Formats: sequence, C-alpha cells, structure tokens
Amino acid sequence: MNTSPQLKQSLGLSMVIVIVIANVIGSGVYKKVAPMAAELHSPGWVLIAWVLGGIISLFGALCNAEVAGLLASTGGEYSYYKKIYTKPIAYIFGWSMFAAIQTAAISSLAYIFSQSINSIEALPPVLESWKDINLFGVFYPFKDFNVKLLAIISILILTWINSKGLKGGARLSTFLLILVIMGILLIIIFGLSSPHSDLSGAFSTKSTTGRPVTFSAIFVSMLAAFWAYQGWAAIGFIGGEVKNAKKNIPLGLAAGLFIIIGIYLLVNMTYLSLLSIPELESIYKGQNSIAAVEAVKVFWGDSGSYFIAALIAVTTLGCNHATIYSSCRTFYAMAKEGLFFKKAATLNKASVPGGSMWIQGIWASILVLSGTFDQLTDMVIFSIFIFYGLTTIGVFILRKKMPDAPRPYKVWGYPVVPIIVILFCATLFINTIIERPREAGIGMALMLTGVPFYFWFARKNFKVKS
Repeated sequence: MNTSPQLKQSLGLSMVIVIVIANVIGSGVYKKVAPMAAELHSPGWVLIAWVLGGIISLFGALCNAEVAGLLASTGGEYSYYKKIYTKPIAYIFGWSMFAAIQTAAISSLAYIFSQSINSIEALPPVLESWKDINLFGVFYPFKDFNVKLLAIISILILTWINSKGLKGGARLSTFLLILVIMGILLIIIFGLSSPHSDLSGAFSTKSTTGRPVTFSAIFVSMLAAFWAYQGWAAIGFIGGEVKNAKKNIPLGLAAGLFIIIGIYLLVNMTYLSLLSIPELESIYKGQNSIAAVEAVKVFWGDSGSYFIAALIAVTTLGCNHATIYSSCRTFYAMAKEGLFFKKAATLNKASVPGGSMWIQGIWASILVLSGTFDQLTDMVIFSIFIFYGLTTIGVFILRKKMPDAPRPYKVWGYPVVPIIVILFCATLFINTIIERPREAGIGMALMLTGVPFYFWFARKNFKVKS
C-alpha cells in the first residue's frame, strides 16, 4: 500500500477565481498607465488599449480553458504539451518557467514590495561599502542591498508559509486579495467623486500631439497592459489540486478575467480623470514616481502617498504569494518524471511540493541580486506569449486528435477566437524581435539553456531505469 503523501484536491470554484485574480493583480495596475499614455498621447485610446489587452487575454484564457478542461493536471501547460506535442517541448516550457518566466516575476514583485516598504519607512543601509562590487561591470549584487535583502526575506517567508499547506496559503491569498480590492475601490470611489476629477476628459480620443494614433502605438502600449494581465494561466499549474478541475478551471478562468478587466477599466478611468496626459508622460519620463501615487495625491494630498505605498506593498505581496504557491507545481511534475532536480519530486507532510518550492525560492532570490528587473519583465512577456500561442494551437490539434473526447468547455467563437490569439502571439513575437532584440535574445537564450539540461536529466533518468 502506498502511504507517501499525495496532492489533495482541496480547491473549489471560488478559490480558483481567487487564485486567478491574485496571480494577476500586481504592480501593473498602479504603474502601466504612464508608459501607455506616453505612447498613445490620448486618454481615450489608453482605455481602449486596456480593453483590447483584456480581450486578447480573455480570448487566450478561453482557449486555455478548453485545453485545461480536457487535460487538467498538475503542472499546467507542461502536462498539456506532453499530450499535444512531445515531452521535449513540454520540458522547454517547464524550464522556461524556472529559468526566467515565473522566477523573474517572483523576484520583480518582491523587489517592488520592498521598494514600497522603503518608501514608507527608509530601510537601514546594509553593506554600503560593498555597493561597487560588480560582475562584468553589469551586475551590482550589493547595490541597494537593504531593499534587495528585504525582497529576498519576503520570498523566503512566503515560501515557508506556502510549504505548510495549499489551503492555508489560499486563505492568506483570499485575505490579501480582499485588502487589495478594498484599497482599489477606495481609489475609484474617492477619485471619481473628487472635485478634481474630469471623467469626460478620460474618454477623449483626441491626441495631445495633434497627430492620429497609429496601429503600432496601440500595439506597443498593449505590451505594457499585458504585464498587468500576466499570470492568469498559473491556475493550470495546480490543476491536480482543484475539485472537479475540468469544470471549475474553465469557469474560474473566465470569471476571474472578467472581474480583472472591470477593475482595470475603472481604476484607469480614475487615474485618467485626475491626471492629464502631459502629467502622465512626465511621470513616465522621470521614472521616479508611480501614476497611482500621483493620482491619490490629487484628492488626499501628500498623506495619500503612504496609503498607496502600503496598498502597493500588500498587492505585490499577495500576487507574489499566489505566484509562489502555484508556479512550483510545474517543477514538481517535471521532477516526478526525472526531468528536474530530484529534490523537487518530493511532497512534504503537508502534501505540498516543498522541495520544488524551495528550489524556486532560492533561484528567485538569486535573480533579485542580479538587479535586472525591467529587463526580466520584458523577457517574461516575450517568452510567455510563445507558449500562449502553442497552447492555442493545441485547441486545433486536440479537436483533430481527440474529436470524441468529452469537453466540459468548448472555446466560444471557435475557430475565430483561437485564430485571433495565434495571429496576435505571432505578431508580438516578430515585433519584439524587431523592436526589442536584446530582450528577445536574452529570453530565447535562457529558454534554450534547458536543452543541455534536458539531455543531462534524461541520461540520468535512463541510467536509473536501466
């Protein structure tokens, strides 16, 4: 009789919706309106870009939901790709999650959390005399080490909390998410009711430059929006722990994305009603402020900066918490098949992949020391849309390979919706290579580091079996 710990199906539909929202709402809801305004020069078009970004994300989620409804399992796309494509392609996905996509997101969120705490109460300097130590003149691991140290501590504490059990971690996510939504609602209510608010101006599609808004500008601005929408697919990573996963994951994805689109539209309407396009452009160019902070100052004065700094800290903490407990399940699934570090294949007494979680936490902490956060987030978007495209192509492949298989959910608008997603992903891939060759190159290089590791793990696994 097998008495080893097993993953428990403990999450219902309501928790699936919470996890989807908690994985998505992070720093982007406060910061991305400024670069979008600088690109589009029109408040109305900024709102349109947010809606379009939400629609594309929703279309992607609906396509993902059909695949998840058919193949739901722990590991998300890693498990799906083994059945749709081949094990090596599935492995490259999993390795990309570890090398750059999810761990970079964890380190970036932790750093923003730490910066927010530092803005409320200045952290004491740590190892100031080491700040000029560098690697190749590029990486300065001890620069702003007080902020980085708190970021690392937050990652390790959240990792420890999540190692104590999924249900307890999910409850913490719910609590933090309630605080975040309450905070955002306060911004919306007080902002829109402020005498300084010009709601009609927020819908103006007139450009401050006097020139028409171009398709290229809309596309580039949507890239900023996508960082704010990034994270919804993480629910697939814990598919093996969701009750009635083939029904609840598709429903939770759709419901969660609709709620997020609504929140983003309302809060960005608030920012744009309080701040002019020139003010937002100045915020973006200065790189020393956050749009949400300046918007709150309009109706609450300087004291409002403490509120928004605390809200950003809670938001990024909650998003990071959700990212940490969902992401490590992919590495656990890989390790169970001998394609990742052996320690990651173990479940602890709480039936949680603690080994995988701690390996993830250590690598994310190392990425904090690298300090290349903006570059990492650019790579995340480039890399993840490759896999969004592959998952959507999988809808067509599975319809052909498994035409009679029961599908709890079929993507709305088939085949038009999947085709739109695929074309968009292809356009983003090509556009990023042209417009952001450095980020695209580094992202591809990190993904391809998985190739030698695949052969190393596969050879070790072969030796063990033989």
